Amino acid sequence: MAIRGRSRLSEMVNKHEAGILTDWIKEQLAAVKAADRISESDLRSECQRFLAVFKDALRSDGDDIATAPWSEAREMLADLSRSRARAGYTPSETATFVLSLKRPLFDRLRGEIGRDADTLADEVWHATVLLDRLALFTTELFQKSREGIILRQQQDMLELSTPVVQLWEGILALPLIGTLDSARTQVVMENLLQRIVETGASIAIIDITGVATVDTLVAQHLLKTVAAARLMGADCIISGIRPQIAQTIVHLGVELNTVVTKATLADAFIIALHKTGSSIGRPAKA
Repeated sequence: MAIRGRSRLSEMVNKHEAGILTDWIKEQLAAVKAADRISESDLRSECQRFLAVFKDALRSDGDDIATAPWSEAREMLADLSRSRARAGYTPSETATFVLSLKRPLFDRLRGEIGRDADTLADEVWHATVLLDRLALFTTELFQKSREGIILRQQQDMLELSTPVVQLWEGILALPLIGTLDSARTQVVMENLLQRIVETGASIAIIDITGVATVDTLVAQHLLKTVAAARLMGADCIISGIRPQIAQTIVHLGVELNTVVTKATLADAFIIALHKTGSSIGRPAKA
């Protein structure tokens, strides 16, 4: 439905701004229980800011929110989407910020031009198109923000799940737990090589006790890590080779002949001490 002549939406918002703001805040508080996440004063401040830029953009009388008159509105909604994604809002709660403005606008339009059905239909359609587009824009940015947050969290978890600890002078240990895929192997390798550089370690123990299964791919990832460590001047020992894993490796035909392997981390540590010329003795009895 095309809008005949210039829209009266801008004039109506300017005339009833205070009432629209009050009703809009009530709509949000009722719809998403915003008070549980944000104070009413902060919500009022956000709504006032958006209503001001919304009113300014309406003067262009266009419903294409990608144009210059809507730049301030887009910027504010982008900031709001990112902050609400960080605060744990859902996509629907975030979109409601815009969509809950419909009823206050429609009520004022009906009060102003309710007797002219054609004009009312045009104005309602204009307002609907604008708010729906703004809500979609807000939701898309919210989703991108959430994806960014999730990606950063996954990267942080990868780094936290691959700690490299110094057991002794010149000896590092890298306990692995869970699945060893390509992405995690890259993190493992980077962390291990960085610690080798920092500590000057000559031995690195890679403990796979916490790795549930070892298939050909996992074995290849381990060998790549061992090769990278050797290029940095450190030998690797793989510990945690349980009977089931040993059988699997033999069955798969994976060659680990060039790597020292041990059943436990303790056994690997003893070998590492010998290789570095260190030893641990029992305390003398009193």
